[in-house]
Amino acid sequence: MTNKLELSGVIAKAPVRSLSPAGIAHCHFVLEHRSVKQEADLPRQVYCRINVVVSGQGSQAITQQLALGSNIKASGFVAYQTGRNGIGKLVLHAEQISHN
Repeated sequence: MTNKLELSGVIAKAPVRSLSPAGIAHCHFVLEHRSVKQEADLPRQVYCRINVVVSGQGSQAITQQLALGSNIKASGFVAYQTGRNGIGKLVLHAEQISHN
């Protein structure tokens, strides 16, 4: 089964770093994407925001230069997460991040 997403955009919510009870490092932020794509032979304005998480020992090195307003490209897989309030959302679990 394929589960791969690559999205470029601007960091719209500043990165927050945390450590799980198991000692795993996490970095959470929100990525905002805007572009124009062709659909049915017509230009379409595209906008989305997605929560992004980078986890594991390498997360510090990958996220060290990230800041609010950074223009990046993130790639990884998506997963559904349910928050404490019971509301679900798709989250991009980034495996690679590059600056645009």
